[in-house]
Amino acid sequence: MHHKVTIEPFRIKVVEQIKLTTEEERKGYLEKAHNNPFLLTSDQVIIDLLTDSGTSAMSANQWGGIMRGDESYAGARSWQRMEKEILDLTGYPYILPTHQGRAAEHLLYNHLGGKGKVFISNTHFDTTRANIEFSQATAIDCLVPEGKQPELVYPFKGNLDTVQLLENIEKYGAKNIGAVILTVTNNSGGGQPVSMQNAREVSQICKDHGLLLILDACRIAENSYFIKQREKGFEDKTYREIAQEMFALADGCIMSAKKDGLVNMGGFLAIKDLELAIKCRTVLIITEGYSTYGGLSGRDMEAISIGLQEVFDPDYLHYRIKSTTYLGNKLDKLGIPTIRPVGGHAVYIDAKAFYPHIPPHQFPGQAMVCEMYLKSGIRSCEIGSVMFGKYDDKGNLIPPPLELVRLAIPRRVYTVSHIDYVIETFVELLKEREQVNGYKITYEPHFLRHFTAHFEKI
Repeated sequence: MHHKVTIEPFRIKVVEQIKLTTEEERKGYLEKAHNNPFLLTSDQVIIDLLTDSGTSAMSANQWGGIMRGDESYAGARSWQRMEKEILDLTGYPYILPTHQGRAAEHLLYNHLGGKGKVFISNTHFDTTRANIEFSQATAIDCLVPEGKQPELVYPFKGNLDTVQLLENIEKYGAKNIGAVILTVTNNSGGGQPVSMQNAREVSQICKDHGLLLILDACRIAENSYFIKQREKGFEDKTYREIAQEMFALADGCIMSAKKDGLVNMGGFLAIKDLELAIKCRTVLIITEGYSTYGGLSGRDMEAISIGLQEVFDPDYLHYRIKSTTYLGNKLDKLGIPTIRPVGGHAVYIDAKAFYPHIPPHQFPGQAMVCEMYLKSGIRSCEIGSVMFGKYDDKGNLIPPPLELVRLAIPRRVYTVSHIDYVIETFVELLKEREQVNGYKITYEPHFLRHFTAHFEKI
């Protein structure tokens, strides 16, 4: 029979206790954290939807692999397993292990970047943009117009706009472009997928102009799921085969294994070009560790090689996407404005539409993350003017196009009842939305301010 209920395709074997706090306690905790959920401690949080990065539950198989981890400094067996797995998946011969995705970004974009260089992406995520701008290069987003309309239902809202790509190549000159980066799925754009057709077109343009194409592949299994479900010609391919086909279109990839590697720490840079690999490897050895462990212990590499297999399991991917969609659809039914269709790893709420009375310079997304925490102890992440806002010469805020709140779902961690608890919270938020005020920033650093900024209620 066809079951309506999607069950978690696993049994729970080890549990971690959640400390249940009261609203009164949370008020004090949030004050101490300067109204920034990043500054809360984990035991002050009931349901943590801050990120899906490094927050997965590992399988019994992965924990078994951890016991087997070979901690040799050079050429460990665990490294050989991880290298073999990544080579099979990506087809890229030169693999550099790193402690997480942003370390790989730093190695590659610091080398390719610098003053006068330009990087083009569907949407650069926060650490990508920071690493590029840190090298004094420029990061340009070229998202298809459909991706900028939250309520529009379109199958591949993560696609890179090829017309804009060509215009930018014309404008800046191919020799000044450090790389074209395709983020799959597109995180800042709402966890939206990129079609294979789009990847092929971008790949062809890059070949025609001699440009380097890099995949930011941290959620490539989720992207493959959407391709199989939504794009003609992929119905009979496995999720892994779809991913392999996409890797074949690029010159290399960066992966934070903390997402679709199903681990708590780890990542890698994998590339086709030996010369580029050697240059990056030199910096890897100076900054991360020797080239066969790169900031990872053997047990981490063991867990990654197993995770990269488990993530392509059809039952797992079906449950993963369906459970995210469950939350998105329930919120949509309540009338909560969200990015449609629901992405793979997170539900994105349009905070500007939810709190129309709070202007961008008073951070409606920040107001929402604070309200969610006070009401129910749920931690989530603002992706709007706090994360991506810039200032003009007069110090006025230039807001990004969207003011979002991201509810990122850790992999294999929460059950349906946890998600129902989140949905109940929004029923309460709806009742009081008119009474909620905005926030002002009282302290901020120059880069990645959302991690450590302090806020005050207006």
